[in-house]
Amino acid sequence: MEAAVFLCQKKRKRVSYDNACKYLAEQYPAEFARWLLGVEVQQIKVLKTELTLEPIRADSVTFLQVANQILHIEFQTLAKSNPALNFQMLDYSVRLKRQYRCPVVQVLIFLQETTNEIVFTEEYRDNTTIHQYQVVRLWEQDSTLFLANPALLSLASLTRTDSPQTLLAQVAEQVSTIPDREERQNIAGCVEILAGLLAV
Repeated sequence: MEAAVFLCQKKRKRVSYDNACKYLAEQYPAEFARWLLGVEVQQIKVLKTELTLEPIRADSVTFLQVANQILHIEFQTLAKSNPALNFQMLDYSVRLKRQYRCPVVQVLIFLQETTNEIVFTEEYRDNTTIHQYQVVRLWEQDSTLFLANPALLSLASLTRTDSPQTLLAQVAEQVSTIPDREERQNIAGCVEILAGLLAV
């Protein structure tokens, strides 16, 4: 059976954050699937695509040999959006189901801490429709998992901590232990970009 991981970021002013997340999710789709779904991946194929009807351009789709489902990961730095994010998740889900004809699991990952109610909302609801999805607020996540995995290391500085500077030092230390020079440089670049959200 085929499964897919749909990795999507909306284009907005903070393009560099989106590009860093896109790079990580495309480069390490198996690790993201393991983190978010708790599944091991056997075979991965990354495709460029767009969703049907009036095209929504997606950054990438990753097919996994796991189960017949799509994992749609969306990274967000901003809670405000037009249309609202919960409606967008419904829209994506319907389009994905129409195009791929399989179940869709959606995870909306918020990178930057906020008290906006949308980051605590996990559904779209109106008079006739209820649509549910998952939300991950990085600032509530235990940093241990992220520090131990190069694929997630760039997100570690955004996880829960009493001392952002100490956590950032731990991230830098872990980056320095990555044996492959190119991978180490790429991860370091993503760390620098995403850690910038702490000062925003």
